[in-house]
Amino acid sequence: MKDVKGKTAFITGGASGIGLGMARAFGLAGMKVMLADLDQAKLNTAVEGLKSQQIDARAVVCDVTSRGEVQRAALQTIDAFGKVHVVCNNAGVGAGGTLGEVEPRNWDWVIDVNLKGVYYGVETFAPLIKSHGEGGHIVNTASMLGLVTFGGVEPYTATKYAVVGMSEGWRQQLEPFNIGMSVLCPSWVRTGIAESGRNRTTAYGGAIEPQAHPIGDMVKAAIAGGFDPDVVGERVLEAIRANELYIIVGSDIRAMVEARFKAILEGCEASERSPALMRAKKQVAP
Repeated sequence: MKDVKGKTAFITGGASGIGLGMARAFGLAGMKVMLADLDQAKLNTAVEGLKSQQIDARAVVCDVTSRGEVQRAALQTIDAFGKVHVVCNNAGVGAGGTLGEVEPRNWDWVIDVNLKGVYYGVETFAPLIKSHGEGGHIVNTASMLGLVTFGGVEPYTATKYAVVGMSEGWRQQLEPFNIGMSVLCPSWVRTGIAESGRNRTTAYGGAIEPQAHPIGDMVKAAIAGGFDPDVVGERVLEAIRANELYIIVGSDIRAMVEARFKAILEGCEASERSPALMRAKKQVAP
């Protein structure tokens, strides 16, 4: 999707962080943007800031854990702009901890926002993009932790691995309709993800303040030294125009990705040498 000028983008988690960075990059390229977020006050501030840069921006309050709210936000976007061409399923939250000590409600919260929020967005907007026949692009925000991981962040990384896999499959399904699909896998970015518990809704037990934890402290320090969200937004725009599947932000994960796939290939080689599998193959041979 090389020509984005005049097109419309819908962005969840759009009031701050990566979502706002994408909105700014898209708007400065001539796109109209609809920001969706839980926080009305932050939405108002974000829209005012974008408008000060002569960007046509509007906002809608939306809880992505509800399919109905995502559908309502889609209809409001159509009412406002007529069509949607780019959809960024970007809303995300983080939770983790020691094995056996993660609250069940936090598992539910992270899965509902990071995983269900993505497929609600794709299932809602893909038909709308198909319907106008002009093509488009969908970006699903995963993370570097959708490609590699470390201990203590299992709820988060489980959802991000899933987003990578879903995006790979949907890309194949949407390609015949001239709809691109990308999965955003950034390294550390200066966002508020470490404090996302403050936005946990009452359905999951209400807001929580960050707790002191070695993993949490390490993540906060890494985030503080991460990329500016506006840079990530510019990188996403580049990838949409080039129809890239994996939007990698930061070369620091290359060695970890190579190590992971080396281990996977070693597993394949072990399978090929396995006496048990060779015996089974002989038993079923004609």
